[in-house]
Amino acid sequence: MRAALYVRVSTEDQAREGFSLDAQTERLEAYCRFRGWTVSDTYREEGYSGRNTDRPEYQRMMADLDKWDVLLVLKMDRIHRDSVNFTIMMRELRRSGKEFCSSQEKFDTGTAMGRFAMDIIQRIAQLESEQIGERVKFGMARKAEWGTGNMGSGHPYGYVYERGSLTVIETEAEAVRDIYSMCSEGMSLRAIADSLNNSHIQPKRSGRWTHQSVSKILRNPIYAGYIKWDGIVRKGEHAAIISRDLFESINGPIEAPS
Repeated sequence: MRAALYVRVSTEDQAREGFSLDAQTERLEAYCRFRGWTVSDTYREEGYSGRNTDRPEYQRMMADLDKWDVLLVLKMDRIHRDSVNFTIMMRELRRSGKEFCSSQEKFDTGTAMGRFAMDIIQRIAQLESEQIGERVKFGMARKAEWGTGNMGSGHPYGYVYERGSLTVIETEAEAVRDIYSMCSEGMSLRAIADSLNNSHIQPKRSGRWTHQSVSKILRNPIYAGYIKWDGIVRKGEHAAIISRDLFESINGPIEAPS
């Protein structure tokens, strides 16, 4: 039996559980020796989440289906943390006549009980993953309520995050003020974008200003000193670039608690 060894670790996994790639590989190689299997290849995934399939080694492994007979992992959550993706993978394995084995949980697809047990364990893994996501979302919402912290949107134009706080970048702030001024004068979004491009004012990322990027700045209450996350708007602790009156003259009232 030719075995494909799949090992994965994310930063948080390694910090929490010590599942190094080398440690996983050693245990799987020992399992293969015990079962009399040969190792076809080892697919090492470092720093990737198990919640999706956008992983280079996972994709390479599935493209190598003809090179192995059984997919071997240490634990089922090493291969997937989403039951839908796991089901899709199992369907592909069955279609190709391949087996799946989790050494630590001692389940394989050779028995009906093993298939049933793996389905239950995978659903538990998904539940844990979803609960982690809910806790992260709750933490972000609390930060929005308090008006602090990086809200997961990178560095907004006009600001940079430094030690958990927003600091104004004055050169970019001037461009923000120009955008609001031009809008107040009745210029269209596209005309504002053209003006910025013609003035060689660089956006946050490489490229050119578009009416969409201008619209995002005009609609974001962060420039008036507020934070918005998941529908929650709260007064922030950062310095405003424009006045609340100017923002509301374009967008209407900011619905935030006093």
